[in-house]
Parts: sequence; structure tokens; C-alpha cells
Amino acid sequence: MERRELAARIDHTVLGPETTLDDVEAVLDDAVEYGMNVCIPPCYVAEAAEYAPDVTLATVVGFPHGQHSTEAKRAEAVDAWEQGADELDMVVNVGRLKAGEDDAVEADIAEVVAAVPIPVKVIIETALLTDEEKHRACEAAEGADAAFVKTSTGFADGGATIEDVQLMAEYLPVKASGGVGSYDEALAMIDAGAERIGASSGVAILDGAPE
Repeated sequence: MERRELAARIDHTVLGPETTLDDVEAVLDDAVEYGMNVCIPPCYVAEAAEYAPDVTLATVVGFPHGQHSTEAKRAEAVDAWEQGADELDMVVNVGRLKAGEDDAVEADIAEVVAAVPIPVKVIIETALLTDEEKHRACEAAEGADAAFVKTSTGFADGGATIEDVQLMAEYLPVKASGGVGSYDEALAMIDAGAERIGASSGVAILDGAPE
């Protein structure tokens, strides 16, 4: 896959707890240079939208554990959209999923999806789930009209795997995130069915891609 085509499928990411505005601007500079999207903390969305208005800007909701109330997630989503976010990456409530409260999980997602006119990606945190739970999480996201399912926050042990991407792609477009650090790894995820790659190593990935 050529560099420019791949770049449009990468969400170049900086979400660590020590992230500064300088860090966000550096990621935005990379995105402008290479043609990537970005995923950044919600507190910087307004500044990022002003700094690089042509970059597709994603931020997170209910991050990183998904345990916010539905009302809080909905408010986060609306605020992020009003500040200039183009896409939202929302964390599923893993505890409710594991407890078998699938209707509550779907309703939680649906409230966020209905609150904003922009795509919502649902992070199911695959490293914490059994395959049966992954199927149920994807079914909830699909039932709530989410735009994507995403493998990982990057803050739990483990990240994207080929097997998880293949499973998730049965339901919705997949964003493979967590541990994807090279061109070959990104291409393997795309070959498995991923439509997007979430990575803090976007530049390294693209530097390995053919022109």
C-alpha cells in the first residue's frame, strides 16, 4: 500500500496522562505533513481544531475505562463535537458487558451515537474480553448504530491482534489500535480487515511504506 493511501487510514495518536499542548501540536504537524488523522485528549480539541483545521480530529469519550455514567459520556461527546471534533472514540462499559448487561451496554453506546452528528467508534478493549464477550460487544455497537469498533485504548495489557480484527470485522469497520508500530504490522491489520489504524507511531509506520 502506498504511503499516501495508508496515511489517510492512520489515526496518529497521543493520549498519555502527561500529554501537553506541545505534544498535541507535534502530532498535528506530523498529520499535516503526512496526511494522517489524529486522536488527542478532549481538553485540547478546541486548540487543535484552530491549529490544524484541515486535519480530521478524533478524541475520546469515557476514557480510558468506560465507567462514566451514560449522562457523562453523552455530555463529553456533545462538548467534544461543539469544540471541533470530527470523530469520537468511546470506551465500552466493560464491567456491565462482563456482567451480561448487554442491553445497558447497547443503550450506553446508543445515547452517545444519538447525541452527535459525527462518527462514533466503540473501543471494546479486547485484551480484557473472551471471544464470546467480544462478539457481544460488537453486537451492542452494531445495534447502537456505531460507525466503527476499535480494539483497544492502549491502557490495558495487550493490543490489536489479527484474530481480533477478523472477529470484529464481521460486524462493523474496525480500527486496530494498540501495539501497531511498523508498516508491516499495519499492513497485516489491514489485510485482516481493519479500515483504520490507531498508533502513536504513525510517522514510523509511514516511513516504512513505499512511496
